[in-house]
Amino acid sequence: MVNGITVKVCGITRLEDAELALELGADYLGMIRYPKSPRCIDEATARDLCNRIPAGKRVFVDVNTGTDELEDHADLGFDAFQIHFDLGMSYAALAGWSGIVGTERLWLAPRLPADEPFPQHIMEFADTVVADTHSKDAYGGTGKVGDWGRFSELATLYQHKRWILAGGLGPDNIAAAIEQSGARFVDINSGVESSPGIKDHAKLRAVFATLSQARGA
Repeated sequence: MVNGITVKVCGITRLEDAELALELGADYLGMIRYPKSPRCIDEATARDLCNRIPAGKRVFVDVNTGTDELEDHADLGFDAFQIHFDLGMSYAALAGWSGIVGTERLWLAPRLPADEPFPQHIMEFADTVVADTHSKDAYGGTGKVGDWGRFSELATLYQHKRWILAGGLGPDNIAAAIEQSGARFVDINSGVESSPGIKDHAKLRAVFATLSQARGA
């Protein structure tokens, strides 16, 4: 935690990036298993990273995960499970995810267009909600910032859940994002990269330095 802000660094593919993020104060490290993501790591790499990253900090990230796949990944050593999904996802699927890993370890990231109301029913299945920038072509990792005002409204309305702000956050905008959204938990990925899956260590240091001085934190 930095200056009262919980931090997840996502898209980890290399041990050296994980080690630096932890040294700087990251609370969680996200490893992507969605095959269409340029930051996807294979099972062997995921297992190796989970073995090397301290318990309690390892986050599985995927899209529309099948229940059989989730059961397999639950055995790799992940501590939390962030699943991006379309709004048409069935209750059965949501209940299945929650039943496998538990509401306390399930982080739901609905693919929510700006003109769509928030799907309140998902609150039944997870204690944590990830608000990522919507794209019609991708599930996160776009490098584009989201609607910080809407995040603030939703986080205030549903205070009984933990809210994570994601989407294009980096050294140049993280302070403004926190001040305008009121976020107490941020997810950093593309904003600290030199290329997909490769963290720029100077940017990573800069974002944590900015967090340590951020107003509103």
